[in-house]
Amino acid sequence: MWHPTLRYMASILEYKIQEEDNNKKLRDYLKSKLTLSTRLIRGAAIDGRIKINGHVVKLNHIIKTGDILQIDVAKDEDQNIVPEPMDLDIVHEDEDLIVINKPPFTVVHPTRSHQSGTLANGVLYHFRSKGENCIVRLVSRLDMDTSGLIVIAKNQYSHMFLAMEMEKNNFLKGYTAIAWGNISQTQGTINKPIYRPQDDSIKRVVDERGQESITHYEVTERLRNADIVKLRLETGRTHQIRVHLSHLGHPIIGDTLYGRGGEEELIKRQALHASHLGFVHPRTKEFLMLSCELPEDIRSLIRKLKEREQD
Repeated sequence: MWHPTLRYMASILEYKIQEEDNNKKLRDYLKSKLTLSTRLIRGAAIDGRIKINGHVVKLNHIIKTGDILQIDVAKDEDQNIVPEPMDLDIVHEDEDLIVINKPPFTVVHPTRSHQSGTLANGVLYHFRSKGENCIVRLVSRLDMDTSGLIVIAKNQYSHMFLAMEMEKNNFLKGYTAIAWGNISQTQGTINKPIYRPQDDSIKRVVDERGQESITHYEVTERLRNADIVKLRLETGRTHQIRVHLSHLGHPIIGDTLYGRGGEEELIKRQALHASHLGFVHPRTKEFLMLSCELPEDIRSLIRKLKEREQD
């Protein structure tokens, strides 16, 4: 359902001021009613991208019932990322955001050791090829070896809105994993705190000193020596699924950090895929539910495990 006072025209947010907001200061309306960030409000005001009834106004302007407020969320932006052509698997795209099915072994954003070939390089090239002056605003992230859905906002407003939804745990983050062994219960919740014992290590452990971490799971198919598991994150800690399944005694196949090791003949990375994603769209305020199929290497793993059952 559309916001009752909101209309979108390309990059412009348009609101009709209602009676209950009569005589409010524009700044207060933008912060309390529209919950826009201080940074967005200040930048839009400085650039003259906020208008009432077609005229640029200051933030201390007093709004009146029936006024038409317009905020242009597009602005000239630059980013220290080199655009590179890349074959992107685009699951969803509109003027506010893009959702990509990230392949395994792909870094999301440039780092010192990965200056090129990252998803951000490819997405920026995609934006430029369409004539969109966007920068890459990551809403979600995935480990290099984890495949699946990742959200990137196209403007400051969308990024702000989606980041707030993420902080409030309003995102549905669904994964599919192939784990060793058969989990005793076919569905349940793992509520175990996750802790980083050493600052110079990326490895996490279940420890009472850690942050609250909640993972819901359901076994969708049992094999002789493994389970295909659907998981939903209620919290979003680093390596959460990998740590929780390992703690249960059912590590993800191919996970060299939390698993058994020596599984390269089966799969060359952890068999973990971000298969489902749901969130409120910043424009329509409707719940958008997206999914993508398992990549070939995980499907191949399942075939190999089933072939072993025939031996």
